[in-house]
Amino acid sequence: MSDQPWHELPPAIAGVLRPILNEIADEVIEAVRTVPSYARPLEGAFGEGLRGGVEEGLGHFLAEIEAGGPVPRTDVYVALGRGEMRAGRSLDSLLSAYRVWARVSWRRFAAAGVEAGFEPDTLYLLAESIFAYIDVLSAESAEGHALEQSAVAGEAELRRRQLVRLLIRDPPADAATATAAATAAGWSLPGKLAAVAIAGEGRNGAVSHLPADAIAESIGELTCALLPDPDAPGRRAELERAVIEAGALGGLGTTVAWPAVAISFARARGALGLCEGAPALVVARERAGELLLQSDSELAKELAADRLARSSLWLGEEMPRSGWVSGGFGVDGW
Repeated sequence: MSDQPWHELPPAIAGVLRPILNEIADEVIEAVRTVPSYARPLEGAFGEGLRGGVEEGLGHFLAEIEAGGPVPRTDVYVALGRGEMRAGRSLDSLLSAYRVWARVSWRRFAAAGVEAGFEPDTLYLLAESIFAYIDVLSAESAEGHALEQSAVAGEAELRRRQLVRLLIRDPPADAATATAAATAAGWSLPGKLAAVAIAGEGRNGAVSHLPADAIAESIGELTCALLPDPDAPGRRAELERAVIEAGALGGLGTTVAWPAVAISFARARGALGLCEGAPALVVARERAGELLLQSDSELAKELAADRLARSSLWLGEEMPRSGWVSGGFGVDGW
């Protein structure tokens, strides 16, 4: 038996059923209102789409019976699935409506077939056909729902990535702009957050395992993730696990208010530079001295000179002069 059994029905059946199609469409529309989500006047774009879908579906079903094979039609059922997603409804309601459609259609088709003297085998095949056909339409709507869901998710992801770039700007965006961008991205500006710089082949894997409220964007060869409330219990361990298990390298910047995210990201990149090759998370706050020296070579030289000068003074004033000092092994000799 074909997965499209209506192609095997006698073409003459179409002529018997066509005169009652409008009546069936009206009955289907009325029956669909028993589905809780549609227990309202079927008006506007959705009502028009549903009626158009039912009428087109029934007409196309008979056209393929008559042709004994595929007949082109529109993608109205994909559009219905997309519309349900845009309306914020799950696919369950639409699939329930399709099942109602199949039951009503079969009841009316069977009555017309019996009256027309269809053989039992033909009636059985007609029953199988209408339910199989509605399954095809359901699958198309499921595809449309999934496509719209992916599109919405992609748009939200794009807005979150744009938000990361906005927040790490220096100078920072004004509060109104940042708040509006965060709202559009479906993300609340936290009171405190920290930037995380992630590198290595495993950086995409690390991002996929970050806490659910983190947002991330690629910045050159790095990924910048913004982590709300980074000092909350368990957050550090969760972040470290995400980075290390993905085989990535990470630097955690200091905790700041959102206008100072650029500073946190700069420190995160500095901490990342202290990674020694193996997967690890380096915390800027714990390596502040090294970061200070790393970020300003002149300052590092001045600090070194100052430390040496203090050592010289200590040796000269506090230590007795002995052979190892006067013999060239003092500070100046190092």
